[in-house]
Amino acid sequence: MRRVWLWLIVILLVAGGAGFVVWQPTGGNASAQAYRLGAVDRGPIVASVRATGTLNPVTTVLVGSQLSGQVVEILADYNTPVKEGQVVARLYAEQIKSRRDAALADLAQAKADLDTKRAQIDKARSGLGRAEAQAADLRAQRDRTQAQLEEARRGLERQTELNTRAVGTQTALEQARTQVDIQTANLASADAQIASNQAETLGLKADLALSEANVKSAEAIILQRQAKLRDIEIDLARTEIKSPVEGVVVKRDIELGQTVAASLSAPTLFTIAQDLREIDIYANIDEADVGRLKEGQKVSFTVNAYPNRTFDGRVRMVRLAAQTVQNVVTYTAVISVRNQDQALLPGMTANLQIITDEREDVLRIPNAALRFRPAVTMAATEAGDGARDGQSPRRRPRLPDEQAGNGEGRGTARDGQGPRRPRGERAVSMQDEGTRARIYRVGPDGNPQPLPVRLGVTDGAYTEILRDDLQEGAAIIIGAPRGDAADEANGAPANRRPRPPRMF
Repeated sequence: MRRVWLWLIVILLVAGGAGFVVWQPTGGNASAQAYRLGAVDRGPIVASVRATGTLNPVTTVLVGSQLSGQVVEILADYNTPVKEGQVVARLYAEQIKSRRDAALADLAQAKADLDTKRAQIDKARSGLGRAEAQAADLRAQRDRTQAQLEEARRGLERQTELNTRAVGTQTALEQARTQVDIQTANLASADAQIASNQAETLGLKADLALSEANVKSAEAIILQRQAKLRDIEIDLARTEIKSPVEGVVVKRDIELGQTVAASLSAPTLFTIAQDLREIDIYANIDEADVGRLKEGQKVSFTVNAYPNRTFDGRVRMVRLAAQTVQNVVTYTAVISVRNQDQALLPGMTANLQIITDEREDVLRIPNAALRFRPAVTMAATEAGDGARDGQSPRRRPRLPDEQAGNGEGRGTARDGQGPRRPRGERAVSMQDEGTRARIYRVGPDGNPQPLPVRLGVTDGAYTEILRDDLQEGAAIIIGAPRGDAADEANGAPANRRPRPPRMF
């Protein structure tokens, strides 16, 4: 009997233990739940904008040809350093040289014609001078003849008076008349010679004017042929393709023997980067981030070619021209980088981090605290707020900043962006109250207790707390228990009912 009772007692104990295990509830009340907690601390926060960009030379020069012809010599290749004015290629130039020689001969002939016409001018001027001298001599001779005629007339008058008195002879009278007739004829001849000389002088003056006009025409022909020669010499100089700047050849688009056709547009033969010791990055910035960029902000970036090296730069400008691709608006930010060792090459992809704000020793909380939302507690809190405001909880509108701070993932920004604030305001000013948000801490009853806060900048992991009742070291909820995360995310209440008994 003792053995029977002993076995009965053992069986009852085993059954009681099994029943306790089977019938024990799997969930507890809210006060028994544990939450993942974080602490409010102090530390630095660096707000930044992350983007990608492409490295480009500050100045890229496309070297082309204004002439058509065959490439007979290439003097520069990829990565060749060049100086300003250095010849990098030559085109076939024999035909242009022949045209230049013909133009030189035409110019020499025009100059010879000019010399001939200038000699004709000198000859005409000499003849004109002789005619003028002869005219002066003829006028002198006429004056002498005129004087002799007057004398002959006075002699005729004396002889006539003497004959009247019967003192003179008839012979003397006739001789006096003859002298008058001779001098009259001589005076007429002198007048005719003077008229002839005047006509000859007018002809010589016309010849001189014609010679001067011929000289001007010859000078114009010389200028024309000089211009033609200069045009040919310019074409000859263009057969030598020269670098307009000092830099390095980054691309060559021609081959030896290739024919260059420049009839419609100048073909590109070389691409020269002016100076790779200074290089720019063209970064695509989302329109939501462009308001945070300012000239002179520090930039750090890496390239795939040097994964263990970080490079620095500065924001030089944000171009105003927007680009829209599939309804996504971006702006181009130009970032200046010093590349003294020329390790950075054009075309590389840069992974950028643009420092938009830096804070030292500020009160901060983990961003996970902004994402935590207990569904039942939040609904009760909103209902209580609506009742205090005299409004129905369902109709109480949510403020934009509450939506920004209370939405899932809205309290933080991607890639280190802070809560969105009006442009131009700074969180450190006394007038700026920051962005309103709500976090939770464990209340006296063990349930999450909401706590309104004002947010400043964020670095993606921590967010600055501007004005609130939190103190350094205070515990805040950053997440639900691991097993309850999925249920709470789906809206299940924290206080779960006991499950039915386990049958195994």
